[in-house]
Amino acid sequence: MDPVERLYLDAMMEDPAVPAHSLRPQLLAGARARRRPAAPTAVWAQPYAGRVAAMDALLASAVDDDWSRIIVEGWTLQELVAHLAAKDGLLAASVGAPVLGPPLGATDSMSRTRDVQAYERGRSPEQTRRDWRAQADALCRHLADLDPATPASLDGMDSVIGDHILARGLETWVHSSDAAATAQVRLPDPIAEHIRPTADLCARLLPWTMLFSGLDGAGRTLHLRLTGAGGGEWTLPLGVEETTPGTPDVHITADVVTFCFLLGGRGDPAAFPADVTGDADLARDILTTAPAFSGP
Repeated sequence: MDPVERLYLDAMMEDPAVPAHSLRPQLLAGARARRRPAAPTAVWAQPYAGRVAAMDALLASAVDDDWSRIIVEGWTLQELVAHLAAKDGLLAASVGAPVLGPPLGATDSMSRTRDVQAYERGRSPEQTRRDWRAQADALCRHLADLDPATPASLDGMDSVIGDHILARGLETWVHSSDAAATAQVRLPDPIAEHIRPTADLCARLLPWTMLFSGLDGAGRTLHLRLTGAGGGEWTLPLGVEETTPGTPDVHITADVVTFCFLLGGRGDPAAFPADVTGDADLARDILTTAPAFSGP
């Protein structure tokens, strides 16, 4: 098994037996010694906690050159980790969890990101990693006794904390993939039990991503089939005020991981690999607008 995959599986606590004669590269052995498993939290928050542990395992193996590489949005790995900490801290503030790092001033994610990045530039990358992980773990601990239907808000989007934390898990998943690709290492996808609720969130967002993009799907129905571990089927009314689906106007079949990443802003909607039957124009509108809520 790929040693980085072993590192990830350890972090996810999905640890198969290791042969006694198995060898590890010295660097990854040291990283393994520094990594921590997912923080204890509510069952519904475990997809987020698992992604945090996986990202932390990847960061534990980073060397100086890795931290200074540009990953996304012109940010180095250290700045990207500070961005994750900034958004986690804003969500923590929304539900009364501890907010770590610099004093909380700005309440939008990009302004808070700039504040946290400025703070972390005066610290070592390892300190930034510890700061981000401490913020994530503080949020996880707070969620352990919280109802997933508790109202929460982030960047003006009001929803329940259960959905917000799935969105944080998706962003952490996407950025761990960004960092791994830049470092030319391979990380496996989350376990199926964590992909499924994330995919469910992504499916339920489609009426809202259409409306946010200026398209009203009222009166139309989508049948979505996502294949692969953690996939499933959804029949969704595409109007945000509708609760009962009608006869599907379009059927879309796609890989569940690719679909989640499309909602996370990765991939070209125009070239998205999907099997479509029914209203092709509606399918194009659904897929084109799917990344509408994605951001840095």
